[in-house]
Amino acid sequence: MNKTKGFIEAEISKAITQWEKDFLGRGSVSVKTDFLRDMIIVSLKGVLTPAEYAVCETKDGTLSIKKMRAELVESGVEDLKQIIFTLTGKETKSFHSDISTVTGERMMVFRLASDIESEFAK
Repeated sequence: MNKTKGFIEAEISKAITQWEKDFLGRGSVSVKTDFLRDMIIVSLKGVLTPAEYAVCETKDGTLSIKKMRAELVESGVEDLKQIIFTLTGKETKSFHSDISTVTGERMMVFRLASDIESEFAK
């Protein structure tokens, strides 16, 4: 069976949600994955806890939460790269991530060694 773009995007979303649960202790509320040229863009909603929102009411609190969350994700980046390789067969050249302390969304961008989107163009 040839896997479709949508199927692989959904599999990545599921795998990253499972990684969050296993590695961070809880998963996000929703995850959406999209391919764009040589990038895999993952949008995660509902990442912050109510306590983290409360801490984010000050600038120092916001910086603290962003720093801690960044360190947590970076400490598991090799697992994330392995998930991408397992599901796509492609190496991750670089990984970028940020979190909005206003919306509680996290964006992850996996920059691949080659174009993934063109493999599904018809």
